[in-house]
Amino acid sequence: MLSLRTRRPYLVLIDCVDVLRHLYARIVIPKEVFDELTAPGSLPPLLAWIQTRPDWIEVRLAPIGDATRTEAHELDLDAGEAAAIRLAITEQGSLLLIDEAAGRAVATRLGVANTGTLGVLLAAAKEGLIDLRVALSRLQGTNFRISRTLVDRLIADSQ
Repeated sequence: MLSLRTRRPYLVLIDCVDVLRHLYARIVIPKEVFDELTAPGSLPPLLAWIQTRPDWIEVRLAPIGDATRTEAHELDLDAGEAAAIRLAITEQGSLLLIDEAAGRAVATRLGVANTGTLGVLLAAAKEGLIDLRVALSRLQGTNFRISRTLVDRLIADSQ
């Protein structure tokens, strides 16, 4: 299971979101993240995607958890980040997709396996699902921050 949490699902913006269903058995979005993505001011492509989300994506309420709440409070994680971490904790063998550094740090401290957009793109490239150069070029056209050195390293790693 992949628990999705990112303020901007870049995979949607760069037309690579379908790789998720090929890489992971289930994709779950916490209700809190769904609410953030459908809030006023959401980017039109994200809003269109989440409102007509594919049937392979499940929206679910995250359980309440004290340890995560404490960690989230300490680092000022938003509700979506904290919910995604709580949801990933409750699902044995899950992987959390989260790009925000503070959220990733909390997830790691709590023993939650996690990856970011770049990790998903690298896995998809290794499976032959995408052309990594094209995907990274599209990603660089968004507000996603990535250095040239990291781009070069990812391309080398995908070979």
